[in-house]
Amino acid sequence: MTHERILVVDDDAAITDALAPLLRREGFVVEIASDGQSALAAVARAEPDLVVLDIMLPDLDGRSVLRHLRAEGCTVPVILLTCVGEASERARALDEGADDYLNKPFEHLELVSRTRAILRRSRRGTPSLAAATRLRSGDLVVDRMSRRFWLGARELALTPKAAALLDYLVTHPDELVTRQRLLEVVWGFDDPVGTRAVDHRIAELRRALGDDATQPRWLATVPGQGYRFCGTVTPDQ
Repeated sequence: MTHERILVVDDDAAITDALAPLLRREGFVVEIASDGQSALAAVARAEPDLVVLDIMLPDLDGRSVLRHLRAEGCTVPVILLTCVGEASERARALDEGADDYLNKPFEHLELVSRTRAILRRSRRGTPSLAAATRLRSGDLVVDRMSRRFWLGARELALTPKAAALLDYLVTHPDELVTRQRLLEVVWGFDDPVGTRAVDHRIAELRRALGDDATQPRWLATVPGQGYRFCGTVTPDQ
């Protein structure tokens, strides 16, 4: 049974009253905070393994809390909870160092699934992939600040959607990411495109990377479901 510590930060008691028992039944040790200042104090005191952080909080909002943690060098993984569905809101959350996000209302079991996926790929005391500014997978290097990519000495020329897609996949290695999830993250709910748009951008990435779909080094297809970044990813600070 797991004993990782989860800090849930939300000022809505209905959410914390539902999440805390669920996470405890899954084997996590759970602590609750209801505002941004309390969240910062709890992170410093309890050193949680992961923080579930609502954006809309009294005093400091969730993004301010996240920026403060990252500025202080705190590498704890963070899942942001937001009521806003625009792609720009999600992009800001991920660019500021969130490991993932969920839109309210969300399925509680989806939160558990994302929590486990993030904890599997993170180790206490090391930067989470989402908090790192540069990542490496073999000879593929990702500069997340400038959204630039190199394969060996060659810089990759990618369309904006393909670049955003690769950035998300690289920060979620060995995780099955459905086409629908990629549409939400990269295209946004307000963008009227179908799942074929994801497939076209994956094809673009494979061409740029020289990746073989039948023997993938980086981008594996999970038939009927989505894609998985199958390379080993490490911070390249």
